[in-house]
Amino acid sequence: MSVVEEKYDVVIVGAGHAGCEAALAAARLGFDTILFTVSMDSVALMPCNPNIGGSSKGHLVREIDALGGEMGKNIDKTYIQSKMLNVSKGPAVHSLRAQADKVEYTKQMRLTLQETDHLTLRQQEVSELIVEKVTDSDYRVTGVKTVSGAIYHARAVVLCTGVYLKARCIYGDTIQYTGPNGLMAANHLSDSMADAGIAIRRFKTGTPPRIDRKSVDFSKMSEQKGDEKIVPFSFMNCESDISREQISCWLTYTNEETHSIIRENIDRSPLYSGVIKGTGPRYCPSIEDKIMKFPDKDRHQLFLEPEGEFTNEMYLDGMPSSMPEDVQYRMVHTVPGLENATIVRNAYAIEYDCINAVNLKPSLEYKGIEGLFSAGQINGSSGYEEAAAQGLMAGINAARKLQEKEPVVLKRSDGYIGVLIDDLVTKETAEPYRMMTSRSEYRLLLRQDNADLRLTDIGHDIGLIDDDRYRFFCKKREYIDNEINRLNETVVGAGAAIGEFLRSCGSSELKTGTTLAELIRRPELSYEMIAPIDKGRETAVKGFEDALSEDEKSFIIKHRAEILEQIDISIKYEGYIRRQQDQVEHFLKMEGKRIPKDIDYSSVRNLRKEARQKLEMVRPETIGQASRISGVSPADISMLMIHLK
Repeated sequence: MSVVEEKYDVVIVGAGHAGCEAALAAARLGFDTILFTVSMDSVALMPCNPNIGGSSKGHLVREIDALGGEMGKNIDKTYIQSKMLNVSKGPAVHSLRAQADKVEYTKQMRLTLQETDHLTLRQQEVSELIVEKVTDSDYRVTGVKTVSGAIYHARAVVLCTGVYLKARCIYGDTIQYTGPNGLMAANHLSDSMADAGIAIRRFKTGTPPRIDRKSVDFSKMSEQKGDEKIVPFSFMNCESDISREQISCWLTYTNEETHSIIRENIDRSPLYSGVIKGTGPRYCPSIEDKIMKFPDKDRHQLFLEPEGEFTNEMYLDGMPSSMPEDVQYRMVHTVPGLENATIVRNAYAIEYDCINAVNLKPSLEYKGIEGLFSAGQINGSSGYEEAAAQGLMAGINAARKLQEKEPVVLKRSDGYIGVLIDDLVTKETAEPYRMMTSRSEYRLLLRQDNADLRLTDIGHDIGLIDDDRYRFFCKKREYIDNEINRLNETVVGAGAAIGEFLRSCGSSELKTGTTLAELIRRPELSYEMIAPIDKGRETAVKGFEDALSEDEKSFIIKHRAEILEQIDISIKYEGYIRRQQDQVEHFLKMEGKRIPKDIDYSSVRNLRKEARQKLEMVRPETIGQASRISGVSPADISMLMIHLK
């Protein structure tokens, strides 16, 4: 029987957030790429929360953009509300979050994929990996096969299957063998992966009910408006580029009646009855888990969030559940403002197959299967942003492999993407992994406002940042550096006029001369506030801008607010930043000590048995990575370093 047989450079399996970034990266680097999806409706789908960004996740999106990815641009086109979180705290934890129009987000991403050169989008279920044996223990992927029997040869394959592998959706006694939103599950690929020696495990996530807006009493809720000043996710956009009318979210709470209904029916929850076998996320628990694990709390926050501009569906953030349908109705109707609410879609839990990411190299390539990469929730992570970040890096490294170049591996000191991937491939995650600011040792260096300064050079070297964008970026960086140097060198005296100005700002007078930078470091002052006594600013700025081309000057003027913010933060936190940079220097020494690929850990004397087993399983590439493996102690690292010497 004849079947379709085609040849591509790269095959991407799954068109969620990971798959979209992987496919775009590979295609933009010039490789013929095919992207498979079980349904065109699932492209960049948001089956759970209808937003992009949030605490630490906003950092990831801006890093994706700085490297040349698409997520930041797409949410800037399709947001319906934008908010900067944690503004009462320091800049290290400021995180941008945008409510998305779910349908428009999918539509715009699909259009981007379809208009990208070297990229084919194809609706079909991939059922089998095609691998060939290289040695007794090593294999090479050579393509994939679909359920129709079609064969697609490729030099690299990236698995971005999300939550679709042998997925089942569960609420109460109802079990539906589908992916999210009733879309078709992928029921064949897991077996093929297992046949290739990939260990499969089972994770679970969940989503809350959707409410009909017409049935909500908003007078009993608190309105949550977006920010007046819009901060874009993409560094190429400014507020004026993306400004639009925003749609409000609404805050309400559970109460003791809600909790009582849950406790009385907890035996009917598949989470507690044993029906659900998969491990769920610690940091996004179901409402029944919250009530049972935190009995002292008399209420929990719920946010009612619009799912789009042209729908009445609203997402009840904070109430994911797998309780039976009748219990869900009773729970929802106890919430202020939702007493008469109509549920459009039930909450449900979803179980799916995934892998243990310690079986991946830091490049996200499988150990022992050359050319096979994976990214996103298949790697045991959760969240759109975590998936997109991995997809971007997997797509880049699949292309780099075909270019016969070294993979791009971001260090923990480079960005949250580096932290995310290092945690996944080094530490055994027993539950879906979620990015948090607390996971980074270098939070003050890895701010969301400076992601371009940290990563755009890398994006340009890879080939995803074009020359025009890179030219604009270099001029922005030059402006910032010039101003910081000038402020550090400009001295003001302790005269009467300066003293009067400082008193008017609630700041103490000078006893001796000082630099403008030292004044900015005072908590009550800022770069903008000291403008009246900064006599050389106007001349310096004019001189810089006069040397720019018209398009460069336009870019600088449009992005002046973020430039000024960067100057302010760099000067105010200089001492703390320098201290963290010293820590990074020590860290890089450990990262620079490579471990031979063929090391025999059984020959390393005085290693504890647990350390030997963990090192053998993870096969770390550097001493730094080895030191972060759970179960490997500093004493074990000392023994390993002695052995290597």
